[in-house]
Amino acid sequence: MTKVTFYQNSDRQCVGFEARDHAGYAGEGEDIVCAAISALVINAVNSIEAFTDDAVTVESDADEALIRLKVEGEPSPSCQLLLNSLILGLQRMEDDEQYTQFIDIIFEEV
Repeated sequence: MTKVTFYQNSDRQCVGFEARDHAGYAGEGEDIVCAAISALVINAVNSIEAFTDDAVTVESDADEALIRLKVEGEPSPSCQLLLNSLILGLQRMEDDEQYTQFIDIIFEEV
């Protein structure tokens, strides 16, 4: 199961996330759930880096199926929109009874 933890500040703004583990829907190269999660996550990271001036730290480790993004300082409205778009996409997957057992979304205050 892929676990995605979204980190929120005291104002409930998303200030980062961590996506970890493979979905386990199918074997390597056949897992459409893992591919969809990866596409959403990587697009969010690339979009934040390309379309905002926010300083972010990004870590990834393919061997551990891990990607982590942390916004340094207060996130801009554009950054918030992109992170909220990621949350929406992943929550729609989690809400689908066909995929709910392969993704877990967690919100954590930091």
